[in-house]
Amino acid sequence: MLSMTFIDKIDRYPSIFLTSGANGMNTQGLKLSQLRALVAIASCGNFSEAALQLNLSQSTISHAIATLEEELGVILLKRGRYGASLTPVGERIVTPARQVQHLLDNIVIEANREKGLLGGKVRIACFRSIATHILPTVISEFRQHFPEITVTLTEMDDTINMEQAVREGRADIGFTYLPASDEFETWEILRDQYIALLPPNYPIQTSKLTWEQLASYPLIMTGITCCAQLISAYLKTSKYPMSIAYEVREDSTIVSMVKQGLGVGILPRLAAEPLPAQIQVCELPSPLERVIGVAVLSNALHSPAIYAFLDALRHQGQFMEKAAV
Repeated sequence: MLSMTFIDKIDRYPSIFLTSGANGMNTQGLKLSQLRALVAIASCGNFSEAALQLNLSQSTISHAIATLEEELGVILLKRGRYGASLTPVGERIVTPARQVQHLLDNIVIEANREKGLLGGKVRIACFRSIATHILPTVISEFRQHFPEITVTLTEMDDTINMEQAVREGRADIGFTYLPASDEFETWEILRDQYIALLPPNYPIQTSKLTWEQLASYPLIMTGITCCAQLISAYLKTSKYPMSIAYEVREDSTIVSMVKQGLGVGILPRLAAEPLPAQIQVCELPSPLERVIGVAVLSNALHSPAIYAFLDALRHQGQFMEKAAV
């Protein structure tokens, strides 16, 4: 007679394996996260790499294993200076743990197939600072869960172009300044403060400029419409006339010109980074910020892949709130 596999046993005796163990142990306290931690440590050989693999802290992994060992009443891992290895009982337990994880993966695959998430495309239009500092982490996380969905990223230098791309159906998701028109459904992503960038040789004894100080410097301005309009309206609130020495399109060009002592630049912090160590950073005379949001067409029929990507943004803690229209 062939021996039953672990899965066969679960199927034949569900009340034993899903509620209580052979010795009457209550297994309802066991968590899938604990089994995933055990499998990851068995594969990696140490807690730190397992934590990286699961995108968790090492303390969370350690707590999961300690709780699992307490629930089962056995030691699963031998901890040592050079890592962690399975005990004999740990070796026996990790095999069904892998089977459980495989079953769960199959459940997710079937659910995603039903929801239309085993394929498709998400087209994103954004500006450079979002593409550099925000989206790589989100896309990486998204790809882990939905490897068969293609993500395309188009960098544009103006929110007007991004909104037009979404409006015309060339992009599914766009990043723009808020508030946006009511044809878009939007969510706030972040608030990015504008800062003043000063050359290394400029004598400055304060972390915040006055309007008089700002007016005394030649300014290097961005030529990108959405940003230029915001800064221009801001500068008009000063009673001191400003001296615009240069107007350029690229953020990196502004940073390089400031570094060479050609003037003072005004940029959103996210757009300015990474900054050379020599450049001095000061606050503007009064606060100025850009409110960045993610936008989709309000009345369009969106695919499950698009909603899944928006959920990935939310999962990464990027959504601050749904923007008012």
